[in-house]
Amino acid sequence: MQPPLARPRVVLSSAVALVLAGALAACGPGGGKPTAKAAPVAADVTPSPGASGGASGAAAGAASPGGSPSAPASPSGSPAGDSAKVQMPTGPVTQLSKARDTAAGPIMMTTLAGKKSGVTGKVWVWLPPEYNDPKYANYGFPVLTLYAGGQSNGYNTWTDDQLPIQVEDEQLVKQGKAHPFIMVMPVQNLVSDEKQTLDCSDIPGQPKMGTWMSQDVPDFVRANFRTLKSRDGWGLMGASTGAFCSAKMALQHPDLYKAAVPIDGYFNPDSSFWKGHEAERLANSPDVLVGQSKADVRMLATAGGATPDEVKLVKAWAAKAAPPTRIDYYEQPGGKHLTSHFKKMIPDTLQWLTQNLQGPTAA
Repeated sequence: MQPPLARPRVVLSSAVALVLAGALAACGPGGGKPTAKAAPVAADVTPSPGASGGASGAAAGAASPGGSPSAPASPSGSPAGDSAKVQMPTGPVTQLSKARDTAAGPIMMTTLAGKKSGVTGKVWVWLPPEYNDPKYANYGFPVLTLYAGGQSNGYNTWTDDQLPIQVEDEQLVKQGKAHPFIMVMPVQNLVSDEKQTLDCSDIPGQPKMGTWMSQDVPDFVRANFRTLKSRDGWGLMGASTGAFCSAKMALQHPDLYKAAVPIDGYFNPDSSFWKGHEAERLANSPDVLVGQSKADVRMLATAGGATPDEVKLVKAWAAKAAPPTRIDYYEQPGGKHLTSHFKKMIPDTLQWLTQNLQGPTAA
């Protein structure tokens, strides 16, 4: 079953012609052992203005979403000082129940009562098989937080076979093309009523969903799992409404997140709860933040080529990026705003995230 599509959005006025890069570059082979390394990645390349009849924007780079990982897909030996890079679980331990099995291992679930936000909501977690492999017992793993489309209440497309990112990741790990990510999938709204959306924000007078996502959920992850202390091991990805959340969180919290992939998103907060709070709404707007926040983050923004309004909106947003924010743009040929089309981009987006995030590291 497809999730509800995003509500109609206002298209931004200006657009920039960005060049689409070619197919995914081949990646070097890798294995599941701690000594295996993936092939190195070349530096970013901006196509010439004549390529594909377009020109690259000053702040937004054109890119294929994939490429060879810049860091080992499997962990390598530990250089001196690496112990300071790994965050061992701090506790207290959270009891998790199995939500479903996948070919790459179970997806677990808990109901998280946020101490800082006061918000209580469901969180799903998937650990890559490498996490429980004795060879990786002292390794910290990168964390990828995933936000679903629509209301993300009563369903989560990242936890079922509509978006089988866990299986895709494990296949790519075996090929040496992606990191084994800890995947965290929190709800975005507390009810399914579209009129009560929270825009992944602390809207005045409403549940503090922004604090729950940016503080309580990461605290839960650090309490329970071996992670990386640096933001270099923390990334975000989301589709549609989830794209809004991933872009917003990256721009507001560059101290926590290094990279994000907003898939076919919009960037203007439009919850009815913002009425009477315009200043706060703008402070939580990725459309505003992208040109003002000075966040040192890297993003890959995608749009479906068969949806002209979406293409125009995403290109215009990417073109607003002010350094040090860097946004790569990718246009899915023939892509539509459908979960089945988001699914096709999973391998490439995982490889892009691997290029831009640190892999498993030994303590």
